[in-house]
Amino acid sequence: QVQLVEGGGGLVQAGGSLRLSCAASGRTFSSYAMGWFRQAPGKEREFVVAISRSGVSTYGVDSVKGRFTISRDNAKNTVYLQMNSLKPEDTAVYYCAAIFRSSIFYTPRKWDEYDCWGQGTQVTVSS
Repeated sequence: QVQLVEGGGGLVQAGGSLRLSCAASGRTFSSYAMGWFRQAPGKEREFVVAISRSGVSTYGVDSVKGRFTISRDNAKNTVYLQMNSLKPEDTAVYYCAAIFRSSIFYTPRKWDEYDCWGQGTQVTVSS
């Protein structure tokens, strides 16, 4: 397993941008598919976007398509979430997650497919 540490959260006005990062420990980062989830107050944790271990495949929910971009740098053991055109409804704690996967194309989309989680980083978008 890997250990994950998120960063980059903060307070931003609607329409602004933030870039979250998730740094992973260990030498096998490139063997892990990675995902971002978020949880708003009083709501269940929801899937946002995922990237395959190779970075070839990505998948995001409709509400963030065209605004959020996931990427990874396997040399730096880091995955990023670039968030543009932020909306107040994007306000949540954002969690990074990882799962060991052999397929270079697989993008897990359910929380119970992941077995490593970060501590979360708060993103607040003001109107």
